[in-house]
Amino acid sequence: MRRAVAHYLPREMAVLGLLECVLCFAVIDMMLPAMVVPTNTLSVTAGAITAGDAPLAAALTVVVGAVAVAIGLYRPAACFRARRLLIATGLAAILAYTGLRFLTEGSHAALAGTGAFSVARLLAACLAAMALIRLAYVTSIGGRTLHPSTGARRVLLLGDPDRVAPLGIRLRSRRGRGFDPVVLLDRAVSWTVLRQRGIWGVVIASEPESSLVEPLLDCKLRGIQVFSHATFQETYLGRIDLETLTADGLLKSHGFVANRAAEAVKRLCDIVIGTTMLVLTLPLLTITALAIKIDSPGAMIYRQQRVGQFGKTFTLLKFRSMSADAESGGDPRWAQKHDPRVTRVGRFIRATRIDELPQLVNVLRGEMSLVGPRPERPHFVEQLTRSIPFYQHRSYVKPGLTGWAQVNFPYGASVEDAREKLAYDLYYVKNRTLMLDAITLLSTVRVVLSREGAR
Repeated sequence: MRRAVAHYLPREMAVLGLLECVLCFAVIDMMLPAMVVPTNTLSVTAGAITAGDAPLAAALTVVVGAVAVAIGLYRPAACFRARRLLIATGLAAILAYTGLRFLTEGSHAALAGTGAFSVARLLAACLAAMALIRLAYVTSIGGRTLHPSTGARRVLLLGDPDRVAPLGIRLRSRRGRGFDPVVLLDRAVSWTVLRQRGIWGVVIASEPESSLVEPLLDCKLRGIQVFSHATFQETYLGRIDLETLTADGLLKSHGFVANRAAEAVKRLCDIVIGTTMLVLTLPLLTITALAIKIDSPGAMIYRQQRVGQFGKTFTLLKFRSMSADAESGGDPRWAQKHDPRVTRVGRFIRATRIDELPQLVNVLRGEMSLVGPRPERPHFVEQLTRSIPFYQHRSYVKPGLTGWAQVNFPYGASVEDAREKLAYDLYYVKNRTLMLDAITLLSTVRVVLSREGAR
């Protein structure tokens, strides 16, 4: 659990989340008595719910916290930038309001029938408390190792320019998760220089020069983090460095362990959550099927061979989003942006990921899981296995309806994209836990709502 959370959230974000949860719990616990609705002619006093409101307050706090994580309020890109924070907070408010109404209506008799205004007032109080915490937090973190406007940790990159440059680009992108890369042109590394520049850590992309070993050791012993290129990417970016990956490294590294008990629990979760999702989305599935039928000729459900666990093929189900003759030439093709083969309805269901919902049937059959590497077509698997080392190792776990690569990288439509996604898929195969699955499912909500990588 510690590993999964640490890899996903920077420590500053985790502390912020804890502070906000505590404050939200206090606000909800304080406001619940005022929300009590009289159930008969006798007036219900404000103290009638105080004896048992702590569990309910905790449940409501979990709803608000889960929505905040799902929308991405604890991603540095949103947390410290006003525009993204406002957009994310607006989406979170809508989802949290729905969750709070559902929970207050069905969890406590005294709260049954609670008005929309009361729930909205409760949510507004929670958001106001979170805003105050963030304002104080942003004001206070203008420290030595965090960029005052983005909350990013300053990281010094040393070593081979061919490795330093791509890592610097990745850290400056939105997938960098709150790191501000720094390169010293004069290569004068000392504890004094790094402290003056506010350096939080040093990433060594190749074997350091002999003249730098002693200064770097001095910096490490004085409290500055020092990482290898591969360790930094796995620990803080949630990806495996394919450039340094070797078969010997796979054999000797931790992780890549199949735990039968954990797999059994995961399968149970797949069945319970998959069945629930299938029942809840049945009206949407029906409407989508009718819309596809009306919009263009052809089957409503598209069946396609995909490669599953251990390289076994299975028939994947999805709503048809392209014209019936999309691959009339017989050669499989990557989907591209503004692909002319996509129908009008298909454009919408691909953007919202509704076209993937029939794969819940594959999940219930045991051919897929809710979380795992996305299954590819046999043609592309053969091509990518020849081009990318260790590509076949992603198939040692069941493919998923969503995956760690999907919430960290846009839609892949080339061999190079597949290589980048493999870095995240192998990270999942190595570090898979139920907590990482839960984080991936919550992050999928953000990806769907923001339409990241949709094609």
